[in-house]
Amino acid sequence: MDHRFQVSLRGVIDLLSHHLYSSPGVYVRELLQNATDAIRARQLLEPGHAGTVRLELMEKQDGSPPTLLFSDDGVGLTEDEIHRFLATIGESSKREEALAARRNDFIGQFGIGLLSCFMVCDELLVVTRSVRGDGRTLEWRGRHDGTYAVRQSEHPLDRPGTQVFLMARQDMTEWFAPERLRHLARHYGGLLPFPIQLTAGDRTEQLNPDGPPWRRDYESASERRKALLAYGRDVFGTDFIDCIPLHSTAGDVDGVAFVLPASPHFNARQKHRVYLKHMLLSESAENLLPEWAFFVKCVVNANALRPTASRESFYEDESLALAREALGQGLRTYLVELAHEDPRALQRLIALHGLSVKALALDDDDFYKLVIHWLPFETSMGVMTLADYRRAHPVVRYTPTLDGFRQVARVAGAQGLCIINAAYTHDAALLEKLPHVVPDAQVEPFSTADLPQSFEELTLDEREAVFPLLRMAERVLAPFRCGVVVKKFFPAEVPTLYSSDAEGVFRRDAERAREESDDLYAGVLDGVMAAAGGEPAQLCFNLHNPVVRRLAAVADREVLKLSVEMLYVQALLLGHHPLNAQEMALLNQGLLGLISAQLGGTGEGGEGGEDGGGSRGFH
Repeated sequence: MDHRFQVSLRGVIDLLSHHLYSSPGVYVRELLQNATDAIRARQLLEPGHAGTVRLELMEKQDGSPPTLLFSDDGVGLTEDEIHRFLATIGESSKREEALAARRNDFIGQFGIGLLSCFMVCDELLVVTRSVRGDGRTLEWRGRHDGTYAVRQSEHPLDRPGTQVFLMARQDMTEWFAPERLRHLARHYGGLLPFPIQLTAGDRTEQLNPDGPPWRRDYESASERRKALLAYGRDVFGTDFIDCIPLHSTAGDVDGVAFVLPASPHFNARQKHRVYLKHMLLSESAENLLPEWAFFVKCVVNANALRPTASRESFYEDESLALAREALGQGLRTYLVELAHEDPRALQRLIALHGLSVKALALDDDDFYKLVIHWLPFETSMGVMTLADYRRAHPVVRYTPTLDGFRQVARVAGAQGLCIINAAYTHDAALLEKLPHVVPDAQVEPFSTADLPQSFEELTLDEREAVFPLLRMAERVLAPFRCGVVVKKFFPAEVPTLYSSDAEGVFRRDAERAREESDDLYAGVLDGVMAAAGGEPAQLCFNLHNPVVRRLAAVADREVLKLSVEMLYVQALLLGHHPLNAQEMALLNQGLLGLISAQLGGTGEGGEGGEDGGGSRGFH
């Protein structure tokens, strides 16, 4: 035996007010949408019909809650339609037989809009006369407990249309204040093509006299830009730096995008104001523009996109995807024209919204060619555009990580090597793409392992002088799988440079992970390290450095050993290499040795005195 669901209207209203709609004020939006759909339905039957929506606030002298009369001269409802569409949740006259083929002419598609009125009142009175009916005027009186009654009205309407009477609930009178109603009606229906009139007291005014500002005629392009920027300031409260027209045949979308005056966080998607058939749908729609377009906020109207059930966003389907691509193409066109016509303006925009421009360049080869040489990069010789870099350096060298750049920047700059820091978002991918888009470009990753190749070699006499230092360093660093070389490089104040290729860096990270792992994972890492290749790490002593030159002449082997150990640890720290347990022990022993050497013979134990003698000889 089948049973029917039992629906609690109170529960549905609570769901609407707390989980589906953003605030009780959306009742004005829902009534505007119903009125607009009714007018459009009548226009299908009577193409010359203009249509008007009227709001009349009737305030009472005794201080009791006011009543709002919301009326339209649309198609109206027959008695059968009243039962089907006003008392059936999920049904909608806009989706029925004769209108199904013209679905895109209507806003409401879910049949729940009228229920939003129960968020602000306990009873609704709908008085309606249908264009398609028998001329009778009918009344539908619905209550928040789920009961309703239908009867013929004793006060017939003199023309087809619908009137909705809402008596404010005592705790919701603020939503019926004249200024609040004026704001809500303008907010939701300010772009509607039908006049919206509000009567409060003895004053009647039209709330939407102008229509979409991007469709108006202006005397000049500068006047149009000025007017649109003023509109953007009114809508978003921001002084934008430019405006961009938007249009898409997919979804029948048009509007304007405003370029933000400051760069937002690159993970923050902009929230846009979107209208559906000229009725405000949402002020926080996030899925209308491509993700890379976070440098703009837009106002658009869509006539052929599907709203979600709450009518506060668009449904993700093929039409929305095509519209998103078309709107993105409009932004691309704007940036391309800017690159050709006003490069300085493009530079200013890149300075403000570099991440968005970079993301677009990665996605679009033609745009990449236009902007890549305008993009600024941090280098070992300061910030410069890629065009400036390539004019001075035929090969583009970069490090993909921040630590890698820190390890090479100071020394590379002193050698005349210009290395790009590509650790910032998109930079490495942009540089790697360069040879694929610009045929004559050469791009190479760079690491500390490449630096010693540019250093000056020692003379024969210098090699003989540093031989004892070299032998001691090789013996001290052998347990650390680190080779030793002595060369001359700048800056002279840098005594040593630790260099390693990518495989060496990986091995160091794996060794540190092994020290901190359990036996099972440590065994796995042993296998990984055994398979790792690459050249061994290398510690390069700088003979230009005064300390290294003095160290080469030290005869005390203990002092020489301690000095090499400390210089090795210092090189690791200066290169931002984390120390493993063995190296940390070396650091601790070295510090204690230096303290002991400074204390000389006054410390406890003969070891301190012995080390102290060597240290005094070194100093």
